[in-house]
Amino acid sequence: MEQPPHKMMVDPTLAEMGKNLNQAMKIFEDGQRPSEPDGERRRFSRSSIPGPLQRDGQDVASILQLVQNLMHEEEEDTPSHRRMQNVGEQGHMALLGHSLAAFISVLDKDRLRKLTTRIASDTTLWLSRLFRYENGSAYYHEDDREGLLKVCRLVINARYEDYTTEGFTALNSRQPVIYQSATCRPGLGQHLCCQLGLPLSSLCTVPCNTMFGSQHQMDVALLDKLIKEDMETGKLPLLLIANAGTPWAGHTDKLGRLKELCEQYGMWLHVEGVNLATLALGQVSSPVMAASRSDSITLTLGPWLGLPAVPAVTLYRHDDPALTLAAGLTSSQPVEKLRALPLWLSLQYLGHDGIVEKIRHAAELSQQLLEKLKTLASIKTSGVMSLSPIPPISGGSLRDVLGSLILSIVEDEVNSPVVVFRFSQETSAASSGGSMEGYFAGEREVIDTLNRWLGERLAQLVPASGVDVVELEEEGTCVRFSPLMTAAVLRTQCCDVDLLVEQLTELVPILSCTLRLRQDFREEVYRHSALSYIQDLSWPGLGAVRYEPRGEELDDGKRQQEVEKINSELLKKLGDLDADLIFSTGPEFGPEKDCIFIGMATEDLDVSELVDMIATLGRDLEESGRLLENMTEVVRKGIQEAELQLQKANEEKLMEEGVLRQIPLVGSVLNWFSPFQSTVKGRTFNLAAGSLDSTEPTYSMKAQTGVVASPETPTFSSKRLPGQRLFRRGGSDSHSETSSVGQAEDLSKEGVHSPSAPTPPCVLQPDEVTSEALERPQVPQGQEVNPLTSQVLAQPEAGQQEDGQMGTEERGMEKIQPEGQQTIEESQEDETGR
Repeated sequence: MEQPPHKMMVDPTLAEMGKNLNQAMKIFEDGQRPSEPDGERRRFSRSSIPGPLQRDGQDVASILQLVQNLMHEEEEDTPSHRRMQNVGEQGHMALLGHSLAAFISVLDKDRLRKLTTRIASDTTLWLSRLFRYENGSAYYHEDDREGLLKVCRLVINARYEDYTTEGFTALNSRQPVIYQSATCRPGLGQHLCCQLGLPLSSLCTVPCNTMFGSQHQMDVALLDKLIKEDMETGKLPLLLIANAGTPWAGHTDKLGRLKELCEQYGMWLHVEGVNLATLALGQVSSPVMAASRSDSITLTLGPWLGLPAVPAVTLYRHDDPALTLAAGLTSSQPVEKLRALPLWLSLQYLGHDGIVEKIRHAAELSQQLLEKLKTLASIKTSGVMSLSPIPPISGGSLRDVLGSLILSIVEDEVNSPVVVFRFSQETSAASSGGSMEGYFAGEREVIDTLNRWLGERLAQLVPASGVDVVELEEEGTCVRFSPLMTAAVLRTQCCDVDLLVEQLTELVPILSCTLRLRQDFREEVYRHSALSYIQDLSWPGLGAVRYEPRGEELDDGKRQQEVEKINSELLKKLGDLDADLIFSTGPEFGPEKDCIFIGMATEDLDVSELVDMIATLGRDLEESGRLLENMTEVVRKGIQEAELQLQKANEEKLMEEGVLRQIPLVGSVLNWFSPFQSTVKGRTFNLAAGSLDSTEPTYSMKAQTGVVASPETPTFSSKRLPGQRLFRRGGSDSHSETSSVGQAEDLSKEGVHSPSAPTPPCVLQPDEVTSEALERPQVPQGQEVNPLTSQVLAQPEAGQQEDGQMGTEERGMEKIQPEGQQTIEESQEDETGR
């Protein structure tokens, strides 16, 4: 009969620790914010930190509340969609490991030594078997470069027997050389030389393939040549750093050939990379399987399994414990072995099948995306991009050449958990029936810019995919999907990959249209003398343009101000248009200023209409600005002339009236008995002609002189179908014609009703001219507008135009007087009467 299981006894301290950790993580992950008074919230705000330590101790709940307020204080002012990532149950186990490590460290030495030895031994055994690295030892470290650094110290101690006693002077006999691939992590070799005290001449960077195979793989033949040259000069080949998954493209070096080369020259082979995770799968590609025969490998289990704050692990094979102790790979302090505790707990929680399933799921996601990308004509994947052109066949059979080429394709693409793809200019051109090779200058930079926009856009639309943008030396800017590094944390599923492909399918036509229309946009801009095309290859859009004023009399300072003013107003007007395009000032810290940057384009965009509209609006703004300046100068001169004429008229009036009428008492009596008829007349200021005229014709006809207005300057617009937006081609029969901008906005508004009664005449006073007189609305043919009141004046009758003083080519000239004020003549008559 089966015995019932024994009741588990848990130490109360451990149970309380786990309970507190679960409560804390629940608060942090759920973003719970218990209601609290404003004063209490301010007490935990950043404004009180740093500050003096409080006299009374705080309880756990208060401290956790303080931590949560500090984590989310940026969201109080500006709401943010970023929240703390839910780490899951396995993440709780990893975090619990750090708390347990602190608790275990206070045990007595004997119990601590036994416990830490068991933890380190179990974890090393599990990882060695899981990743097919038999008979290996493990070193746990926080910095993923630390394990390689300790391995380098181990190799130096092994190859230089006097290094322990003589130090760096032992290296003078033969300078050590560390070899690394050109695709290694940036700064890795420099970090090693700095920490080891070696000169940079001890670091040798091996180029990648240029003939056959992936351009991200180390050139083995060239490495062999470099090693021989170094040995001939008296140097000592020490260590080779290879990749099982390059940092950016995820390609694997030919590890089997490299291992043979290292054995030939007595070198240490160290392998690192994301593809090492596939060693846990049932089927492993041959290049990655060769990593199990290397001298050391570095595993980063945290991102692979979605475990926070777990150490990286370096597995190595070496039989001399004294040298490993001298290199720092082992330690006599039991506390150092507690670094493995978070992994020990997490691996037990996941189990062997759980670990393999996470890695398999990430590999399946990458294969799913790779298969779908192959169906898109305008997208190239890393396996296709990395192939070099086939050189002429010489010195070998066709079978050998094709075999090497096919092998390189298989090794690069099959079973790779990293997918790198790129929007291809050549492929998109071929799909349209033509070649875009050399289509415009700087095409490589433009393609890189569009791919950068594509990667950023996909990351925004499908954040669970974890895609990012990478810069490759040969291919340029690409989009990378590395589920082994992101899927466990972001919980990426197959539906996220489908959504990613769906969004990519929608964005590719936009990229193709924008790339094709950039040249048309530039040519259209060159057709307008007032527009300047701005060459900015880093702008992901149609292009940039600047409106240049035509005035040549302006100096550099005033011209720059005029350019800035016109382009700023032009940008506002373009933004107010009913169009699908995005107009902006471009990058915030870009080199070009006072420009108008136009965003991505679609297939039905009418580039000619767009550029014509920009030129028309810019010309209207420039003419209105010059009209303001000219009118201001005309008004100023008119006022001065009016003052002189009025002064002269007053002097003539004084001579006509005589001296007696100027005496206060005598003048009043004389005017009573013998009134004097004044001959001083008012003046009207013609803004169009810039001249002062008499008001006598106006008073004789009792109406304002009519003038035929000149036709408005024709402006560009397009006749669109109902509901059709600006800059869109409605069909093959669509065409553009000349009309006004106002008609372009609404073709149904073609006339303005004139007032039924004539407007009373007004006289311009010198000190009554305001800035409102400088704006003039559009009016129908044959009507006039009052420049000060902006009112449409009545059309005078035919009989009233016989004494008109202005031609039909001039705009309406009115006698302008604000309502409630007297004319010059009336004011002078009142003064005479007094």
